[in-house]
Amino acid sequence: MRQYDFGPSATAAEIRALTPEPRSVEDGVREIVDRVRAGGDKAVCELTAEIDGAIVTPGRLRVELDALTAAVESLDTAVADGLRAAIANVTAVAEAQLHERKATELPDGQVVDVEELAVRRAGVYAPAGRAAYPSSVVMAAATARAAGVDQIAVCAGPSSPDGEIAPAILAACSLCGVDEVYRAGGAQAIAALAYGTETVAPVDVIAGPGGPWVQEAKRQVFGVVGIDGIAGPSELVIVSDGDADAALLALDLLAQAEHGPDSLVVAISQDPDMLELISVAVQRLVADRPSVQDAPLALVHSETIQDAVALADEIAPEHLQLVGPLAEELAGRVRAAGCVFVGPAAATAFGDYVTGSNHILPTGGAARFQSAVSPATFRRRMARVSFSSDAAARLAAKGAPLARAEGFPVHAESMERRA
Repeated sequence: MRQYDFGPSATAAEIRALTPEPRSVEDGVREIVDRVRAGGDKAVCELTAEIDGAIVTPGRLRVELDALTAAVESLDTAVADGLRAAIANVTAVAEAQLHERKATELPDGQVVDVEELAVRRAGVYAPAGRAAYPSSVVMAAATARAAGVDQIAVCAGPSSPDGEIAPAILAACSLCGVDEVYRAGGAQAIAALAYGTETVAPVDVIAGPGGPWVQEAKRQVFGVVGIDGIAGPSELVIVSDGDADAALLALDLLAQAEHGPDSLVVAISQDPDMLELISVAVQRLVADRPSVQDAPLALVHSETIQDAVALADEIAPEHLQLVGPLAEELAGRVRAAGCVFVGPAAATAFGDYVTGSNHILPTGGAARFQSAVSPATFRRRMARVSFSSDAAARLAAKGAPLARAEGFPVHAESMERRA
């Protein structure tokens, strides 16, 4: 693991520059999307063989429901229990975000009732890179189900040359009540979900993490379908005032580095001794933890703990941990982070699995304007307007002059004829 030590003048831009810009995959993804859009099932299966080295025929593209049930039964009991706990917690948090609709009656007599409706079909992408990630299925599928989505379809890349999907993925799909599962990964899966094939019906929204090809495919199909956002490498910023267990903080940073060498891990403190202790602990711990990738580590000294939080806000990280006696107070100052973990016990790793908060989070500074996956990802608002003839007369007197001022006299006439 490389280490960087910035002084008090460190900026968010300098820290973000530690993670290199991803190579462009735009043209390659466009070719895949076009092939799937034109060739349907056959193209998806050909690309799966070319890219993943797995054989899937059009007749086997959709996974049989019996295979999902069998996957649950094959799981280690502790893993199955963990999945059930994660689903229950994510569902509870998602349901708590749903509110009763409220109609608004305005002074001229019109009633505007804004109804929030779930999309009919949601697509969930289950990444299958270095390992299988059933937790990502839970985060998207359980939330979509709580949001009221009618049908949920999951695409997961094969984990073996014979086209089979990892049992843990299938088990998570079964436990979340997923309706359809397809043996397809990568950009071709995103294209199939967006445009549909002979076997895969198109969806309304696609959610789920994935690598650069998946994210670029989501960007290219956005507008045909909704997406949860464009996700990049994982990130963790830890802010500590110095009164903390440096070895535990080092372990938290290394846990996030497990996501890959392009993960960004940062520790900020006004206490230089704490930063040195973290550095020493990281070097000691990384030696016998082979799953940790060579991610850049930034150790940043700030003048004050308040400056540390301000810098974290500028970085707008995916995950932010606040540790120390002032953690609760500092949490109220945070304005830009995907998810904030407060206190020494609240490690980010818990949020990746079982806290109920969603781990599909904005990255790359997008926390300034984007939220985690939530029921809102799978719902849209629709206004319903109704009013009497008397209200129409009052509104026409105000609306018709505006319409004529904009050069739309027929709009004005349409209103006035109701008066």
